Amino acid sequence: MLDINKIRENKEEIKKSLLKRLNEDEFDLDKVISLDDKRKKLLTEVEELKKERNKRSKVKPDEKDIQELKLIGDKVKKIDEEIKEIKKEIQNNLFALPNIVASDVPPGGKESNQVIKTFKEKPKHSPKDHIQLASDLDIIDYKRAAKMAGSGFWIYKNEGALLEWALLNYFIDFHRKNGYTFLIPPFLLNEKSAYTSGHLPKFRDDLFWTQDNLCLNATSEMMLANYHRDEILNGSELPLKYFAYSPCFRREAGAYRKEERGMIRGHQFNKIEMFQFVLPGESWKTFEELLENAEKLTADLGLHFQSSLLAAGDASVAMAKTVDIEVWIPSMGIYKEVSSVSNALDYQARRGNIKYREKKTNKTYFVHTLNASGLATSRLIPAILEQFQQEDGSVKVPEALHPYLKLKTINARKKNSN
Repeated sequence: MLDINKIRENKEEIKKSLLKRLNEDEFDLDKVISLDDKRKKLLTEVEELKKERNKRSKVKPDEKDIQELKLIGDKVKKIDEEIKEIKKEIQNNLFALPNIVASDVPPGGKESNQVIKTFKEKPKHSPKDHIQLASDLDIIDYKRAAKMAGSGFWIYKNEGALLEWALLNYFIDFHRKNGYTFLIPPFLLNEKSAYTSGHLPKFRDDLFWTQDNLCLNATSEMMLANYHRDEILNGSELPLKYFAYSPCFRREAGAYRKEERGMIRGHQFNKIEMFQFVLPGESWKTFEELLENAEKLTADLGLHFQSSLLAAGDASVAMAKTVDIEVWIPSMGIYKEVSSVSNALDYQARRGNIKYREKKTNKTYFVHTLNASGLATSRLIPAILEQFQQEDGSVKVPEALHPYLKLKTINARKKNSN
């Protein structure tokens, strides 16, 4: 959520930033300022009425005074209700606004994304796709998953399940060595949590909702952003570094493109998420740290990938800057994201009322929040299968996973008809 005072003081600058991802008719900063002006005017009016009421209450009132005090009380109540409604309208308008973006973030949508780094060369061979490989190796079962839950789901099987578990344990060990605290949070959240993370109001239809009005998390970032909600943190103890495991659930409304079948896009996948609460002055240094972590995790798997700075319109509305780590999927001839590294500045902290206390002044300020996938697995397995397949149909296991999988190759097996 943007600061109304900053909107007042830097309206043209904020408008210029918002225009990097919105059309001019999609937001109205003047309306927000006008509503806030009205709120301030009513506050002044009601404070004067309350002073008058208090002054009159100090002397013994006669019948006329009692009637006038009642009228003042009724007016105060009416104005208080009006202020409450205006504050709600201001908040709804602010909730609908995306974050401002960093100065180096290009305007526009996906077509304006910028590749800023590549790792290794593209594989030269023309492989089978990951769906065929997974079937030949008998490690992913799409058919029975569809029978259980419909399209967009899969079952990890045999070495496929072990490969998934090895990836997660590799990530967990990496983050623990880097001093991050491991959390396994609830996988269901209330509406307030989804507002804090920035997923509401815009992405309501992308979330799964229960009959109890709880949503399944779309990413662990949603839970981690709420871990210190409505708290005042000790500034001397920042940064606070966390990582969490969770399955992630997304409706992914709309038709899938043909090349996104298999594990490339689904309703459920596993992910490890990094998250930090930091001092504002440390925000961009932390961004580089998270980016370095995500790139190292991917590089140590030996995969060819690229890092792309997202244009304003392609980034999440809560984020001031995002860099995606994208692995190469040979059969599709395109890159697919396995990590998004993002800085929300104080946008999520304002929504969740997360502050820190500065020791010298004893004043409180909003923290900055940052997150990065570290990593998501559902596109890593297709990349591993396709980039590391061998002539005999086997798939080499990345060396970083050997301590966890106890295998150097995944070989075809005779399928069990059951």
